[in-house]
Amino acid sequence: MIKQRRIGYWLLTGLMAIALQFFWMSGANSAVTDYLQEQKYLTNVWQIVNRSYVDENFNNQNWYKVRRKFVNRKFNSREDTYQSIREMLATLDDPFTRLLEPDKFKSMQTSTSGALTGVGLQIAVDEPDNYVTVISPVEGSPAEIAGVRSRDRIISIDNIPTKGLSLDECATRMRGAIGSEVKLSLERPLINGKGFEKLDVVIKRDRIAVNPIMAKINQEQNHKVGYIRLNQFNGNASSDMAKTLKKFKSEGADRYVLDLRGNPGGLFDAGLQIARMWIPQGTVVYTVDRHGIQESFAAVGDAIVNDPLVVLTDGGTASASEILAGALQENNRAQLVGTKTYGKGLIQSLYELEDGAGLAVTIAKYETPLHHNIHKRGIIPNVEVALTEPITRKQLGTNEDPQYVAALSILSAS
Repeated sequence: MIKQRRIGYWLLTGLMAIALQFFWMSGANSAVTDYLQEQKYLTNVWQIVNRSYVDENFNNQNWYKVRRKFVNRKFNSREDTYQSIREMLATLDDPFTRLLEPDKFKSMQTSTSGALTGVGLQIAVDEPDNYVTVISPVEGSPAEIAGVRSRDRIISIDNIPTKGLSLDECATRMRGAIGSEVKLSLERPLINGKGFEKLDVVIKRDRIAVNPIMAKINQEQNHKVGYIRLNQFNGNASSDMAKTLKKFKSEGADRYVLDLRGNPGGLFDAGLQIARMWIPQGTVVYTVDRHGIQESFAAVGDAIVNDPLVVLTDGGTASASEILAGALQENNRAQLVGTKTYGKGLIQSLYELEDGAGLAVTIAKYETPLHHNIHKRGIIPNVEVALTEPITRKQLGTNEDPQYVAALSILSAS
């Protein structure tokens, strides 16, 4: 009996050992599978950049060697993979080519469709000093209400310095639950251009409805002037612009002011479609890819309106806004009034990854119809009019708006 029990015992322990070995091997295979999956994920990102990035020299480095450096790292989680991808993309020295984790990618998609949550700031890294700079606050957003302005430098977020943080890290720190608060420490350029004013603002986060267009007809002497403020090139911008122009046309508007001040850009296609509503025929923009191959986008057919037009610009006029402003100026369709635009002449494409994350990749640069590259240079208006002091949202498009008044002066001579 004892012998049988012992045999039975050994058989049991043998089965346990086999079972343990099986589960250990199963776990090992799972770990190998997971590791290979993370390698595959990183390689997929590398391949997207390899196929489409605007700089065929990848910031003067061997892109294949870069892959080898990062793909053989130890990945214990998807977050480890994300971090490796961030470091890999950082070697390109291009803040616009970046990984967007699933929640950030979803937030970006929501923003371009017309709604978002947070403080309502469009930010960029202002070279060569590498300060995180406000392109523009979203109109009516908590940030605008708190007094944040275009060209403000964000020095810290909740006392965490922004130096060394990526744009996405800054955006993440400014996100939060509706009703919660975030403190921004800012440096604001003085109007005389000599130095900065330091200030702190506390912003209460909220849901932000992005209305791409605010418009009205002003009776100015013998003319009805259609004033159109275009805030962002989101998914609703082109359809809203078409409706506005047709409505104003039916109501007898015969002069127009298009206000692109503080418009940070958005969807390339929206900028292109809106340009075609004003330009009957001519080149709107050229794009230039990594091989130097140019593609032109033209206006062909009838514009919705052909009446005299003036466009208002400032340092917050960026990206798709500059495409539109440059097209109108260089096709002699409109004069630009205000100050120099921001100077973002790069185009990004968004790629959705398998886990819901996104990848923004700079795929081309654009040139104006006269082949001007405005990246980091901006567009100079035909008539430069600087504001000596900030104006409120209620003053925009009124006689208390010096740049609008200058536009009216040009239109009256048309």
